[in-house]
Amino acid sequence: MLFFSVALAVARRQVYRVFTKLSFFLPSLFPVLFFLAFAGGLTRVGEVPGFDFPAGYEAFQFVWVLLQAVTFGGAFTGFAIAGDFESGFARRLLLAAHRREGIILGYILASLVRVTFTGLLVAVSAYLVGMQVLGGGVDLFGLVGLALLLNFSATLFATGIALRLRTQQASPLIQTPLFLMLFLAPVFVPMPLLEGWIEAVAAVNPLTFLLEAGRSLIIGEPAGVWFAYGVGAALALVLLGWALTGLRRAERSGS
Repeated sequence: MLFFSVALAVARRQVYRVFTKLSFFLPSLFPVLFFLAFAGGLTRVGEVPGFDFPAGYEAFQFVWVLLQAVTFGGAFTGFAIAGDFESGFARRLLLAAHRREGIILGYILASLVRVTFTGLLVAVSAYLVGMQVLGGGVDLFGLVGLALLLNFSATLFATGIALRLRTQQASPLIQTPLFLMLFLAPVFVPMPLLEGWIEAVAAVNPLTFLLEAGRSLIIGEPAGVWFAYGVGAALALVLLGWALTGLRRAERSGS
């Protein structure tokens, strides 16, 4: 009970800040701008030879923007944790909480609420521009599951860094690896159209497996979905250890 009490208290505070402070809320709108820019400005890319995506370029980009949204939702959570340490709130929280692991769960829950809101905004934007969805309800459920699993992993990654450095100067260390993972994937064209070093990097990028699986789900032709879930689960497990060891370091530091 103490564990969940701590988690819910942290989650409520963080959700309140996201939806009442402009500086916390505005980043939630960025993925909508990404979608409108990529799906609108780059629509002609869908006409290049070899680009064969039945649902059209809007749906092709929607999956990437959705995964981008949940990934950076995790990053913004890390920024918030670092800010809480700089303000002194996190130190008081560590002293007051009997089950400190609940602090991490609280931030994860808040991150899930945030990205759910952002994901709905992106989905509404996609609907308004006429995006085609060929997959059924089960396929879309699978896509949402992949997105939430990625958000869980990204939040744990950002949390681990924020707990170790405990300063907002850690922001580049949180953001840069996630940014590289997102853009070193088949973002604008399918994997078979990539060439050179970007193809080699994308082939081993964990996000590629989730992205390709998500795109197969939105057209109703699932492929590699279970493998993508396995990759996501393995990432989450490793990063859970990363976040928990970061919590132990923050406890020992006393700051």
